[in-house]
Amino acid sequence: MNERSCPWERFYGPVPAKLEYPDYTMFKAIETTGLRYPEYTAYDFFGKATTYREMLEGIHTVAKSFRALGIKPGDKVTLCLPNTPQAVLCFYALNLIGAVSNMIHPLSSEGEIAFYLKDSQSVAAVTLDQFYGKFENVRRKIPLDKLIITSVGDAMSVVMKMGYALTKGRKIPAVPADADVVRWKDFLALGQSFVGKYACKKQAADAAVVLYSGGTTGTTKGILLSNMNFNALALQTAAMSVTCKPGQSMLSVMPMFHGFGLGVCIHTMLVAGCRCILVPQFNAQSYAQLLKKKRPNYIAGVPTLYEAILRNPDMEGVDLSCLLGVFSGGDSLSTELKKKFDTFLRDHGATVQIREGYGTTECVTASCLTPYDTYREGSIGIPFPDTYYKIVKPGTCDEAPCGEEGEIVLSGPTLMMEYVNQPEETADTLRVHADGHTWLHTGDLGLMDPDGFVYYRQRIKRMIITSGYNVYPSQLENIIDAHPDVHMSCVIGLPDPYKMQKIKAFVVLKPGKEATEELRESLMEHCRKNIAKYAMPYDIEIREDLPKTLVGKVAYRQLEEEELAAANE
Repeated sequence: MNERSCPWERFYGPVPAKLEYPDYTMFKAIETTGLRYPEYTAYDFFGKATTYREMLEGIHTVAKSFRALGIKPGDKVTLCLPNTPQAVLCFYALNLIGAVSNMIHPLSSEGEIAFYLKDSQSVAAVTLDQFYGKFENVRRKIPLDKLIITSVGDAMSVVMKMGYALTKGRKIPAVPADADVVRWKDFLALGQSFVGKYACKKQAADAAVVLYSGGTTGTTKGILLSNMNFNALALQTAAMSVTCKPGQSMLSVMPMFHGFGLGVCIHTMLVAGCRCILVPQFNAQSYAQLLKKKRPNYIAGVPTLYEAILRNPDMEGVDLSCLLGVFSGGDSLSTELKKKFDTFLRDHGATVQIREGYGTTECVTASCLTPYDTYREGSIGIPFPDTYYKIVKPGTCDEAPCGEEGEIVLSGPTLMMEYVNQPEETADTLRVHADGHTWLHTGDLGLMDPDGFVYYRQRIKRMIITSGYNVYPSQLENIIDAHPDVHMSCVIGLPDPYKMQKIKAFVVLKPGKEATEELRESLMEHCRKNIAKYAMPYDIEIREDLPKTLVGKVAYRQLEEEELAAANE
């Protein structure tokens, strides 16, 4: 590993290049913090604050409940929950008893739920009452011994719970009285009356979590992660933030089924003694209200969240001087969006800039981040402490010369254990190089400058080849986004008999702008001035909005499928 792969000392000074990683579990990590700051608030949910002492007591109760149901060390339990106290308690309780949390999106389809349960071999699941119907249908096809049902209202204060029951709660069909489920109240009662051993001694290297991702081939895979992976991430992220201190707060809107939400917005914050403001469902209006009322010190999200904030009229006049860190990840942050949001932050009293992170679920989440006060245009920053990056020639393990584009590979303490039930892809993704270290091959194109700053270019598979030229959609999107009337864009490649692929752009205009022919021509002229002729879009389609994935990324594959279907009609 060469020196430029981990350029800590030069850009961070007092921040340690090496960190100490205790040999214990995720639960032990937050317990250590909780015993030190028992009366600090661990999380806030709809105005109800829970201290670290109360959280730890709750985790022990839920751990006993799982043991009373027969959940054993090594068992997989699916958690299909939004960001709620129940999700936090279940996640750490399973870790305490030595079981593995299988984290899935609450809005997953029945087919997806069946796949996740079967792939992980889950023996139990926890979900909300509103998703009971999907799980019951799945149970007719896939065996699932135990189904625990809770409600958002179960974690609210008495007053808030009454209000919820009269509004949103009324719209949720009641779970049948004779349903073969364990209701949350009864589940907790099991733990309160349980007598016997329930905690299981595990080490840092033991399996703890399964998260799902497309993997390097684009197909859904379970990623098995260890206690060390999460604890290392927490310590690295806190060090990278520079300002992180006990008692500060994070607006935890990124979902817990996602490495970004679970690893950064929950685990990192709890290990650091901070307060998680749990947000079960994102919408622009409520987000603005939370920023005003809660005044968090940290916010984190995908680029589309920041685009929504820019478009939100409720953000007018909001004082953001409370912010000590603003982080973007999960998708590429365009240069233009960064410029716009940095200006927005300054105009609203913040003294920080948005910091872009890069990583993959195969290393939990971010492993590279823009430094606190240093930005190089187009760069995703420098690696975390103890994490090393290099660029290799695509399809090989051979390091490319400095400044040359190739595949991004990385090595460090957050690398996954394996893809569940996928030994061949695991071997293809985690490779031992000539230096003796295991490197994660990300499937992403990028380069590194002489100072160790990394530049992300594109997923290798998303590269468009047109007339023999390699075209990277993110570069074209940056150019199109720079048009004064454009809010966001997405570029795709479509089959073409002569060029191999032709390029089409989709655009969402800024509020108040109309999709006139004059504006369309203005967009085309902007492209002609700034894009090489071979990379020019043959068409620019203006839309009210663009499809999003479950974690808020622009779903470019859906746009490709729509266009291909239309062409075949």
